[in-house]
Amino acid sequence: SQTAMAAFAVARSSCGLLSGLKASFKTFGQAVMVGAPVIGLNDSGGARIQEGVESLAGYADIFLRNVLASGVVPQISLIMGPCAGGAVYSPALTDFTFMVKDTSYLFITGPDVVKSVTNEDVTQEELGGAKTHTAVSGVAHRAFENDIDALLNLRNFFNFLPLSNQDPAPVTECHDPSDRLVPGLDTIVPFETTKAYDMLDIIQGIVDEREFFEIMPNYAKNIVVGFARMNGRTVGIVGNQPKVASGCLDINSSVKGARFVRFCDAFNIPILTFVDVPGFLPGTSQEYGGIIRHGAKLLFAFAEATVPKITIITRKAYGGAYDVMSSKHLRGDVNYAWPSAEVAVMGAKGAVQIIFRGKSNQAEQEAEYVEKFANPFPAAVRGFVDDIIVPSTTRKRICRDLEVLASKKQTNPWKKHANIPL
Repeated sequence: SQTAMAAFAVARSSCGLLSGLKASFKTFGQAVMVGAPVIGLNDSGGARIQEGVESLAGYADIFLRNVLASGVVPQISLIMGPCAGGAVYSPALTDFTFMVKDTSYLFITGPDVVKSVTNEDVTQEELGGAKTHTAVSGVAHRAFENDIDALLNLRNFFNFLPLSNQDPAPVTECHDPSDRLVPGLDTIVPFETTKAYDMLDIIQGIVDEREFFEIMPNYAKNIVVGFARMNGRTVGIVGNQPKVASGCLDINSSVKGARFVRFCDAFNIPILTFVDVPGFLPGTSQEYGGIIRHGAKLLFAFAEATVPKITIITRKAYGGAYDVMSSKHLRGDVNYAWPSAEVAVMGAKGAVQIIFRGKSNQAEQEAEYVEKFANPFPAAVRGFVDDIIVPSTTRKRICRDLEVLASKKQTNPWKKHANIPL
């Protein structure tokens, strides 16, 4: 088990915040210096009014440390009580934020202030409870039943992570054969292209011991992200979820995926991507909300990543969404397709309606389009897919490729920092 340094932000009525903030400030400096993760156990009512601007300065000092440590050591926040005002921004700056159901809250201003300013009647739970932040706002990454459950899950989660950006992805002893075949995958994708299946069944079938620690399971469910192990090695997994919105990418799923990919890249964790995406979600709400800008975040994250990237196209890979999902064009190292894969600009029916608009015999044209484009071969012959594989051999292939890619070294052009479309 790895060791961690913990920064505690606990406010009590009998003592000021300053001493706690100074201790946290010092802990951050030591963590970065020795290369150890920082775990914050947060239970704070916010700045102590009696301490005035000094308490605000203390918070800002911690925020600066959060920012400077970002991408250097993993930072995890566990919210174990109320967390209000300036206290919410330190968790927001960390890599992962976990909450406890019914007892932890995150909000800028409490229900009383909300009532006085906007005349809204809202409870603490509705305003900033675990359900709100894990399912609606996306501020928190997971919620646990109680404090003990949260701490046990935190330990389990922590073992997936390296100590710092100078360390490789952790490797543990594995009792699950790396060459294990998964026969169930050969029939998991329905013959009907409009029928849904559960991407989690594929992920759990492939990873070690079916153990998958999902991140943000209740938010933007049309994309699945989380950590697992392949032959003992930690990997980050991103997958479209056909069960929700047909696996379309939208604003929330793009942001969710991009943040996860950037974390994995910062801490040397290989990325596995499972693709079944019919495109970006259309509609005025998405366009007005900035789907172009937000979708570009996921594209940016995959293109920027220099860690080993392995992609498996299980079914649909249409249009720009195909490009975005760790395609060969974004420096994917190994890109596989299952026989059920369809790599094309768009689906057969829509394509034929556009190409042969106003003409008869569209059924024949649709069949011809399917034969020509609704399969993995056009991409494979052009080198955009490295191989078309039998689904049951996917685990074996990935484990082998991860061994080869373990020594991968790739760099981006020097820059102060990139300008991701925020």
